[in-house]
Amino acid sequence: MFETFRLIAGPCSLEDDELNLEIARRLVALAEETGLAIVFKGSFDKANRSRISSPRGPGLDAGLERLAAVRSTTGLPVLTDIHEPHQAAPVAEVVDVLQIPAFLCRQTDLLVAAGRTGCAVNVKKGQWMAPEEMGAAVQKVRESGASEVAITERGTIHGYGDLVVDMRSFARLQAATGAPAIFDGTHAVQRPGLAAGSSGGDPEHIPALVRAAVAAGCDGLFLETHPEPARAPSDGTNMLPLDQLPALIHEVLAIRAALASSAT
Repeated sequence: MFETFRLIAGPCSLEDDELNLEIARRLVALAEETGLAIVFKGSFDKANRSRISSPRGPGLDAGLERLAAVRSTTGLPVLTDIHEPHQAAPVAEVVDVLQIPAFLCRQTDLLVAAGRTGCAVNVKKGQWMAPEEMGAAVQKVRESGASEVAITERGTIHGYGDLVVDMRSFARLQAATGAPAIFDGTHAVQRPGLAAGSSGGDPEHIPALVRAAVAAGCDGLFLETHPEPARAPSDGTNMLPLDQLPALIHEVLAIRAALASSAT
C-alpha cells in the first residue's frame, strides 16, 4: 500500500453516495491521467469536533456502506479513521487502510487493535509530538501485526491557534520509525479554535506547503478535497477545492521528476 508515492484524498466527513462518488470518480480520472496511486479517504465519524452540536458524519454502519460503495463502484482502495478499539475489526473488513487520528496517536489499546487486524495502518502524528516520539507508536502497531504502517505529518502546534510544518520532519520521521512519512497538506493549514468555536484555516497556503514537503522528501500526500468546501459539514475552511487538485498534483509530479533526475 505505502511502497510507492501515493495520494490519500477525499472529503473530511463522508456525505451521501452521490457526493462521495463524485469525488471518487474525479480521483479515478486523475489516477488514470497521471499514473499516481490514489486512496479514497472519508470519515464515518468525526468524534473530535469542537462543539457537541457539530455534524459528526453518518456513523459506523452507514459509513461502512458508503465506503464499500466507493470501493466497489470505482475500484479505489479506501481509508477511514477509527476512534475506539472495538471499531477496528469491523472497519478492517471493509477498508484497505485504518487511520489513527492525531489526537489518539498514543492510545495503546487503539493502536494495538488496529495492528491486530492485519490491515495497513496510517498513524497521524500528534500536533504536540516530536518526530522521534512516533517511533513508539509505530512499534505498537507493527508488533501487533499490521501489514504496513505509515506516519502522517500535519504540523506542530505553535502558540495558540496555529500550526507550523518543519520540513526536516519527514527525514526525522523516516529515520525514527522506518515507516513512510506522508504529508497532510490540508490539516497543516488549520487554525484551531479561531473560527467561533471551531477550527479555521488558511487554504491558500496548501499548494506552497505541499510543494515544499514533496521537495523535502515526503513519501506521499494526504489532502482533503471537496467540490464546494464552503458546503462541507466538516473542515471546509482548510480543504482544497476539488477543481484545484489536478494542477497541484501535476506540480508535485514535476518536482518528483526533477528530484529523480538530479539524483542520477
